[in-house]
Amino acid sequence: MPFVGVLPERAHLFRPEPRREVAVSDSAAWRLNPEHRHVYDKLRLALEAGLTAAPCGVAPMDCGVAPEDTVFVKPITNLAGMGLDARAMAAEEVPAEPGSFWCQNLEGAHTSTDCLVEDGEVRWFAHTRGSDEKDAARPIYWEIGVDLSEREPWIAEWVHRNLAGYSGICNIELIGGQPIEAHLRGSNGFFDFYGPDFIPAWVALCDGEPWTPPRPVTGGFIISVFGDADLSETNRKAAADAGVDLQPDPSTPGRAAILRTRSRDAGFSIYHRLTGKRL
Repeated sequence: MPFVGVLPERAHLFRPEPRREVAVSDSAAWRLNPEHRHVYDKLRLALEAGLTAAPCGVAPMDCGVAPEDTVFVKPITNLAGMGLDARAMAAEEVPAEPGSFWCQNLEGAHTSTDCLVEDGEVRWFAHTRGSDEKDAARPIYWEIGVDLSEREPWIAEWVHRNLAGYSGICNIELIGGQPIEAHLRGSNGFFDFYGPDFIPAWVALCDGEPWTPPRPVTGGFIISVFGDADLSETNRKAAADAGVDLQPDPSTPGRAAILRTRSRDAGFSIYHRLTGKRL
């Protein structure tokens, strides 16, 4: 059976294919993993981490939050773009919005970690750190292959507690070391940098075959081109000549293209060429 939820423009990465259905998208992951789909409940994730949070309709002030304090509002579960509709606002302005919750505002580095998990135990980590520069709370770029070894004990313990009996891939995003989202799939946009032994190892793990964890990720940059961008043939050729993979993105609201590069300078130069903005 094939991977489920692969975008056509990314299909070339997903070889070999597993014998059973393996989720690549959140909607497929929720359907295929009924025993572990609770990780998609972001309110539960926040409360279990000890964060101050509640469904919209419960006033933040009733939970000890000052009216002028900033909180973050987002859907409790959102499989169609996990970060969509997330925004910061003053506690006194939180609406009684069905299906959403508010949480104390977190500060610090935004990180994303993919884990290969065998029977509820992490066997391999791939860490990525988001930029301080944001577009609607979304990092404009991600640096892949960073050292976040100080986070690994907490992540491993979280996986052990929440994914007993699970084998496959999962992802958890943190801000300042506190969880904001979890997924029963990987950061598919980063797979280009995980090396040639990553997909075969993941497939063997999912199929219950002997497997060896992939080598550590060597690194690179994913740059999101949000808003208007000049994707002319001239600029596409300039990107190719600079060793930057330019992929138009018709699937993500507000994002015109994705740039993938191992060179920070080359990627930032092409970003400026497409948008007129500097990073």
